[in-house]
Amino acid sequence: MKILTVDIGTGTQDIYLYDSDLDIENGFKLVLPSPTMMIHRRLKAALPARTPILLTGHQMGGGPSAWAIEEYARAGIPVYMTPSAATTLNDELDKVEALGIQIVSEDEANKLRSRVETLELRDFDFLLISKTFQDYGVSLKGLGAAAVAVFDHGNAPAGVSDRQFRFDYLDERIRAKNSLSSFAFLSTEVPKIMTRLQSVADSGRGLPCPLVVMDTAPAAVWGAGFDPMVAKSVNKIICNVGNFHTLAFRLGERGIEGVFEHHTGEIDLAKLEGLIRKLADGSLRHADVFDDMGHGALMYSQDAFEFGRDEFDVVVTGPRRSMFAGSRSADSLKPYFAVPFGDMMIAGCFGLLAATAEILPELAGPIQRSLRGGSGQGTAPWDVIRL
Repeated sequence: MKILTVDIGTGTQDIYLYDSDLDIENGFKLVLPSPTMMIHRRLKAALPARTPILLTGHQMGGGPSAWAIEEYARAGIPVYMTPSAATTLNDELDKVEALGIQIVSEDEANKLRSRVETLELRDFDFLLISKTFQDYGVSLKGLGAAAVAVFDHGNAPAGVSDRQFRFDYLDERIRAKNSLSSFAFLSTEVPKIMTRLQSVADSGRGLPCPLVVMDTAPAAVWGAGFDPMVAKSVNKIICNVGNFHTLAFRLGERGIEGVFEHHTGEIDLAKLEGLIRKLADGSLRHADVFDDMGHGALMYSQDAFEFGRDEFDVVVTGPRRSMFAGSRSADSLKPYFAVPFGDMMIAGCFGLLAATAEILPELAGPIQRSLRGGSGQGTAPWDVIRL
């Protein structure tokens, strides 16, 4: 059984192809530029020629792609976007038009194609990923499932902060099911307010297998927990330091005991360690993060988290985890740097794999055996002829 997992961040998209016939460390993996970075680079390269641009497709991650689109428009070059693609910039399309971008229907877009350069926006491009594997002689035929993670603010109503809207959503999910798995969905069951997750689901229509979608940070935190040192600790704080967002979950016997999420660019090591200490002692408040231009905080336990009760109780993962490497003070938290199955960069893929086992229980047996450190046959790649 094969499962394709894709963890899509701001800088990279991290891809892991699980095969139940292989030891989990032998699964094929790719760390490639993220879709938003790919769009950014293509637009920056096209800018000097001042060619009009048409952007179609789906809502996708903003950041670099949004900056490049806005720069194109500021340069006075015609930019056309279909409504679904335009939500990449803002769910309120009048605000997109205020940037000098023209919103066009699908019919109008078809008439423009011969006169402009066209780019299709999408976070999940199964055909491109499949071709990349195929170029190396690896077929994605016969997949048991695919699983994709993206970060989603959700579609906040006009006048409502998207940061507050996201945290209201996180609170609702945790209260409904106090588990990291509460942030994963079968593609047909995505909440309507989570428009980026829904766009991933739309991108996956026509796949020959079920599709699971999930929020990136819970996937990374879940995946980090499969490091054998981390797995020994029942009570722990796992912090994912991403390129754009930093999120920490406090986990215990009852599940999620607290969480905060900040913008990585707004914090330094001292601030981050201060937030983790407040998360631990139960004193962290939503305003401590939200009023500092972060997303917010939620506490579900006022009990104090005792540092040192478990050997590896503060854990860090994520592409900017090196923020912690600069500390030499005696009172530093000195977290453990998780390396699940020997690779930090695809921690989110292992979280997606665990989520797939829960969402699709008929696939759970082989996945759970692999995540416990075994495999169906204990084989190496060259032993599996069908690859």
